[in-house]
Amino acid sequence: MKARGTKDPTWINDTTRDRSLKHLESNIVDVAVLGGGITGAGVALDAASRGLSVALVESNDFASGTSGYSSKLVHGGLRYLAKGDLSLAWESAVERRWLMSVIAPHLVHPLGFVIPERLDAPRTQGILAGAGVLVYDVLRRASGLSGSILPRPQLLGSKAVCAMVPALDAGALRRGLLYWDGQVLDDARLVLGVLRTAAALGAHLVRDLAATSITATSIEATDTRTGSPVGIRARTVVNAAGVWAGDFDASLSLVPSRGTHLVVRAGTLGNPHAAHTVAVPGNFGRYVFVLPQPNGLVYIGLTDEEDRHGDGHHPQIPEEDVGFLLGILNSALAVPLARDQVVGAFAGLRPLVRRIGANAKDGTADISRRHLIHDVPGEPITVVGGKLSTYRAMAEDAVDAVTARLGVRTPCTTKTLPLVGAGNRAELAAIDAPARLVARYGTEAPAVAQLGRTDPLLAEPLFAGTEITGAELLFGIRAEGAASVDDLLGRRTRLALVPADAAKAHGRATEILAAEGISP
Repeated sequence: MKARGTKDPTWINDTTRDRSLKHLESNIVDVAVLGGGITGAGVALDAASRGLSVALVESNDFASGTSGYSSKLVHGGLRYLAKGDLSLAWESAVERRWLMSVIAPHLVHPLGFVIPERLDAPRTQGILAGAGVLVYDVLRRASGLSGSILPRPQLLGSKAVCAMVPALDAGALRRGLLYWDGQVLDDARLVLGVLRTAAALGAHLVRDLAATSITATSIEATDTRTGSPVGIRARTVVNAAGVWAGDFDASLSLVPSRGTHLVVRAGTLGNPHAAHTVAVPGNFGRYVFVLPQPNGLVYIGLTDEEDRHGDGHHPQIPEEDVGFLLGILNSALAVPLARDQVVGAFAGLRPLVRRIGANAKDGTADISRRHLIHDVPGEPITVVGGKLSTYRAMAEDAVDAVTARLGVRTPCTTKTLPLVGAGNRAELAAIDAPARLVARYGTEAPAVAQLGRTDPLLAEPLFAGTEITGAELLFGIRAEGAASVDDLLGRRTRLALVPADAAKAHGRATEILAAEGISP
């Protein structure tokens, strides 16, 4: 089975890692990027697409921090409308347009959202929600996103609401609103798609390098696989380390906010056909979201709690978070969801930037989701804050700062740069591969399916009850930089979101890694 050379310029694996380390020993790059989440990946791609030489350093696996543990939404900013932040909502709507129509239509799909209107709610509440949804659709149309991708909103009767979201208490409903937004099939896959597209343009992507210090023109790091020191020289350094950015920029006032999600089987909620919201009492514009996934799971989220001591890779999830989410959700269900029906949970730490003079007692829910570019001569450029939906705009602003320092005039082109695997809907529909693979790998789905034909064990599901095969694990190793069981189950397949499922796949993952010459 072992064949880990580089057959495709987009592939990331141990061979490309070794090659990049050797190159960086004796070469200066234009841009060195610290951080392998969506922000760092976006910066690397933007810089490489402008013809700059790029190195990206990540201390762990790619997307192993906040970027891999979001709500899996590429949204147009309805919440920001409710907060009165029209400019941020507009930015979100524009970025959603590019992601869904050009950049990653294979990964970002329409998802229907139902806003239920309860009989005990004031009618003015429903009127305000309707007005907000209409303005939201105006932003969608103004952004240029076609109604064939995201349909117009519509008013639903109570029976239609319950048909789409069966678990709701039908007797408590007056009606509902249906609107559409973007759902990324897998946020970690989006990060990998951005990184692999950057690799095809010549970016050097090195995981398992833990930075110990950075300057405006260098990164000093330790190779965590060997313990050896590694020095990277650059003309410019960009700090895109997310919740760790403050470790390298003491001037930042970062507030890590824990966003917890619960995971349940779709059947426990009647197999919903749409997402739905439940308002958080006393918090205008804040909701708990119930988000059905294509894999038969439902995510329930999310919290927004300051967490200055959490592990950015694996934040601890307190029972208060679980109780909060279940309590809000159960207020709207006909049959309450029990604690033992929760089969998994995950959380990410948002790197929010608190404005000077803000009151810490206001809580993280009121901190802006705008991003910050901290550009001080003689220091690294820091990009922090923001959100998954607007990663491309964040990267564009950061690389604009880079090119200004370097004295080059090269415009950004990433709005119209498709990621590896991207294709329009007609192209994706015509691919000769299982639809499930097309939804995950786009135009690369036939290559993944072909791996399954090389060995009968690779074509079989990893365990009874999943459709994920060994071929997908092998592709994760050869093309997507996976180097451990945790990488494969945690971020290449997301089986680890349900620990019981991950346990069933652990043995096969270990075997496939060993066959590729990797010690688990």
